[in-house]
Formats: sequence, C-alpha cells, structure tokens
Amino acid sequence: MDNQANLETAQARIAEAPDPAALAALERELLGKDGLLGQQLSAIPSLPPAERGPAGRAANELKTALTAGLQARATELAQADLARDRAGVGFDATLPPPQVERGSLHPITHVTRKLVEVFTSMGYHILDGPEVELDWYNFEALNISADHPARDSQDTFYCDEKGSLVLRTHTSPVQVRAMERLTPPFRLVCPGKVFRQESTDATHEHTFHQMEGLVVGKDISVGHLVGTMKTLLRGIFGRDIDVRLRPGHFPFVEPGFELDARCVFCSDGCRVCKGTRWIELLPCGLVHPKVLQAAGIDPDEWSGFAFGLGLSRLVMLSHGIDDVRHLLGGDLRFLEQFSC
Repeated sequence: MDNQANLETAQARIAEAPDPAALAALERELLGKDGLLGQQLSAIPSLPPAERGPAGRAANELKTALTAGLQARATELAQADLARDRAGVGFDATLPPPQVERGSLHPITHVTRKLVEVFTSMGYHILDGPEVELDWYNFEALNISADHPARDSQDTFYCDEKGSLVLRTHTSPVQVRAMERLTPPFRLVCPGKVFRQESTDATHEHTFHQMEGLVVGKDISVGHLVGTMKTLLRGIFGRDIDVRLRPGHFPFVEPGFELDARCVFCSDGCRVCKGTRWIELLPCGLVHPKVLQAAGIDPDEWSGFAFGLGLSRLVMLSHGIDDVRHLLGGDLRFLEQFSC
C-alpha cells in the first residue's frame, strides 16, 4: 500500500475517533515508534541510497498530514463538548454543588491579631525585625555579655563559626533597633517567631512565638506597667483581672518582675493554675539604664518599661492545650478545631 492509501485510511480512522481518549490512542498508533510512521522511518536505512531521500520526504509529508488531521479532530471534539455543556446535556441542576472546604486562622495568628488590635488602640507601634540577628542586638545591647549566665538559659542557635549571627532567642532585638531609630517618647510591641536550642516535650519547643513590648517616656513607673498589663488582660478576656508582681531577675530590666494574673478558668483552683488561683503570665520590669545607653538614649532624661508575652503559652492557656508541639505540628485534625 502506498503513502496516499495509508494516509486516506488513517484520515478515515481519525475522523471516526469518538472521544479524546480514543484519539490519543490512535495518535500513538499512527505516530509512535511501532506505528505507521515509525515503520516507514525505520525502513529508510535499508533502502538503496538513491531512494532514501524521496522516502524521507514522503515520511515527513505523511507525518505533517497526520498531525494536522489529529489536531483538527481534537478541535472538533472539544467544540462538541463545549456545545453539549452549553445545551445542558448531562447537567442536573438539582444536584448540590461540590462542598468547599472552609479554612481558618491558626490559633497563634488569631491571638496575635487580637493583641495587635488591643495595643494599637493604646497608641502602640507594631514592629517587626529579622529572625537571623546579630549577636549585638540579641545579647550585648540587652546587657547580656558574652560571659553572662543568662546566655546559657537562652540555648542559642548560632549561624556562623564566629558566633556573630544567631537565630533570635526573643523579639527584644526589635526593641533595640527601634530605640536606635525612634525619638522618645514612644510605645511599641514586637510580635514574632523566636528560636531556642532545647529538647522538645509537652511544654518546650525549639520554635515558638512571643510578643514583647517597650515604652520609653518621661518618669515611667511600675504603676504605668501594671496599668498597661491590666488593660491588656481586659482586652483579651473581656473583663478586669487582678494581677500581682513577684521579684524576678532579667539582665535588661531593673527592677524586674514576674507578673501573675488571677486564674480566669476557676475561682477555687484548677488544673491550669495548679490550685493556686494564679497563672504565671509574663516577665516585665523597668528598662535597665545600660540598655537605654546602648541604644543612644540618655537614662537620666528618659525611662521606660518592657514586658515579654509568650503567645504560644497564651494560646495553650486560652484553649486548654496540653502540648505545645501541637501548635506547629501541622496536623489538620488539630487545626480544624479552631474556627477563628
């Protein structure tokens, strides 16, 4: 059978292809290695040299014609499907639509946005900074020298051999950068992700979230700090909550405190407060003069207070979560419980 006859037979079969799947199978049969075109191409090397040129040209012409026919039939089938869709053939308007899966905010995102709203209403700036930080901003400028024992408790991830780059262990470096750039008085909070090199368990994680705050102004006192914390708790829980201060030592504040809040889950003691009716909430205190000096602020003229709130801990307390690893585990069964 010559090329013309082969082409006419193939074109007839192409025109009869009932659907795209049958057309694709026919394309493999005609243009594939073992198909009509493949057989002609494989036979060319065995022909006399004088016949190879004409045979090659004939094979190319056959390929061009078959390809054009296949493309034309594919267009016809697509237009036919479109016409059926427009006519509503096979469409049942009474069937319910596919269910759209509804997402939700991560609980940490939800509580962060709520806190941002509270602090914005009090005139605070919301700032962010790099997660890979210079040792100066993460430690030295916060009155944590190279030999300070507080460095041991930070369990730092170092990013270079010299130890000059670290994954930030708190969001306090953002406060230092802000003090260098802003002119007092100012108020700011810094929410973000922080990193500690420690073994993970139900209450410890190598990655967690914090929100640290800083106020610098004239004659700032502990009373301003307590008032701000009460406003913060009222914004979160919707009612006034008693607080208390216990002495605490932190290199970047003097004096330093641990602030406890009256348990919002009970009146006589519960599992969350361990029967004490108080929940340890956050460290805080008046900004150490050396921290102000390191940022170029005169401690004789300006003072301030700072605090650090663990967002992961706050989410766990708010929702009764007993394992911090759930928050970053990525398990949809856990996350789907929060319709925030």
